[in-house]
Amino acid sequence: MPSATNTDLKLDRRFTTAPMMEWSDSHCRQFWRLLTGDAVLYTEMVTTGAIINGDRDRFLAYGQEEHPIALQLGGSNTQDLAQCAKYAQQWGYDEVNLNVGCPSDRVQNNMIGACLMGHPQLVADGIKAMQDAVDIDVTVKHRIGIDDQDSYPELVKFVDTIAKTGCKTFIVHARKAILQGLSPKENREIPPLKYDWVYQLKQDFPDLEILINGGLNQIEQMQQQLNHLDGVMVGREAYHNPYILAQVDHIFYGREKNIPSRHQVIENFMPYIEKQLSKDVFLSHITRHILGIFHGQPGARQFRRYISENAHKRGSGLEVLQAALAKVPTEEENEINRLEALARREAFDQSTSI
Repeated sequence: MPSATNTDLKLDRRFTTAPMMEWSDSHCRQFWRLLTGDAVLYTEMVTTGAIINGDRDRFLAYGQEEHPIALQLGGSNTQDLAQCAKYAQQWGYDEVNLNVGCPSDRVQNNMIGACLMGHPQLVADGIKAMQDAVDIDVTVKHRIGIDDQDSYPELVKFVDTIAKTGCKTFIVHARKAILQGLSPKENREIPPLKYDWVYQLKQDFPDLEILINGGLNQIEQMQQQLNHLDGVMVGREAYHNPYILAQVDHIFYGREKNIPSRHQVIENFMPYIEKQLSKDVFLSHITRHILGIFHGQPGARQFRRYISENAHKRGSGLEVLQAALAKVPTEEENEINRLEALARREAFDQSTSI
């Protein structure tokens, strides 16, 4: 499978998970690590102001099991970005990434996110300041355009301006952002996907590592992107249907096919949950990330419902998860049920044949 064209890159980003506000926290990433050991995991976006002025350990702490892990920053002040990049390196992150894709009003007012696409030199200055401050990879995640600045030549100008800093990795959400009139959710769905623009970027900048993000929801579709690009970034599908991550190490990284069952994944997660409960973390803060593990399977609805109705209660512990898990047939039980149903159907057909 193709990999990054630049041999100086420190990480193998054939498959990455997206930074998702209020979703991809450390609990979530710990869960994902039970499914894939090779994918690069990205934190939620953390603003430079929060890191510099707030509880630094709260915003930067993570588990060693989460490597390889990238910290995504939101900001535009070059000094602040450089300082936060230093913190990222000090805390042991493998990469620091600049958010140039978030379209929310709140971040726009602070010159954070997608609005920065209208200021490519400011982005370049920030990237250069971070590069000068640290040894880890400095990368950028951006849209293909914003508002009426949405032509392919404008996208090329943006990428070229950033690339002149020496930045090698560009993660491209293949939609433009409409900064006025659409919510962040609508900005993930309404502007049309233009994968062909991202493919063309790779042709125009063959020495850059270019990843694609947006609308990827089938493992085969994700794998096919490697015919054109260096990697993929997957967000919502990884969150709502996390079991797809169990195929990543084999399909994207060529590892031996050794996929745990869904039940095994949950059982393997229990020691971590138990440790967090001992620190007075609410069960629901952790289990909200696992609700999609049985997506499309018999018993999935009962599993989700039981956890949703009980995990938030004070004092809830592993017994809630164990009871929820008991409501879902194992793969062996599903196979027995399938064979029994098939046998009943055959017996019925024989008894009613003329």
